[in-house]
Amino acid sequence: SRRINPWPHTPLAACTLPVLEKAIQSTGIFRNKARNIQACCRQLVERHGGQIPRDLDALVQLPGVGRKTANVVLGTAFGLPTGVVVDTHVTRLAGRMGLTRETDAVKIEQDLMKILPRDEWIAFSHRMIHHGRRICNARKPNCDECILGDMCPRVGVVPAAPSAKSTRTAAKPIPSSSPKPKKPNETKQRTAIATADSPERPRQPASQR
Repeated sequence: SRRINPWPHTPLAACTLPVLEKAIQSTGIFRNKARNIQACCRQLVERHGGQIPRDLDALVQLPGVGRKTANVVLGTAFGLPTGVVVDTHVTRLAGRMGLTRETDAVKIEQDLMKILPRDEWIAFSHRMIHHGRRICNARKPNCDECILGDMCPRVGVVPAAPSAKSTRTAAKPIPSSSPKPKKPNETKQRTAIATADSPERPRQPASQR
């Protein structure tokens, strides 16, 4: 596609390093990546006839391709569940959820492959990565919004301390929006009651006053 190859009529294997570096400059460590892309594409042409091999061992022999990338290609592109993709999100979430105690990606993958059925290996990684980006992030996991909150052991997650602002807000009572009712004037109230209870006196004629 043009997003991957902005020069659709120019094979990546034939591109020069400066051209590749400029195309992927925004990705970081682009010079090292450009060398791996060029070498990988040339080996695909020379050793595999320009086709991506559907074999894990063959893929990891290509420059810049490790087990994680090989599992992504085979699972997402070809639908082959050769393993569980373990990136930084899967590593973090698998530890927090108590699915593994390992820190090495290969050992984490082996633990997950023992737990998960084979037909879930591909989709599981996509779900974990999505969850890690949206909810269970590295610095401040949003446990209150997590659908797994009731069952997750939250290994290594330190509860967030309330901020000074929230503490001040909680300590200070919030004023009511409605005005407080005024106390009745007790003198006027007693006068009104006495007037209501006393019988009405008949008026005297003016001559008798």
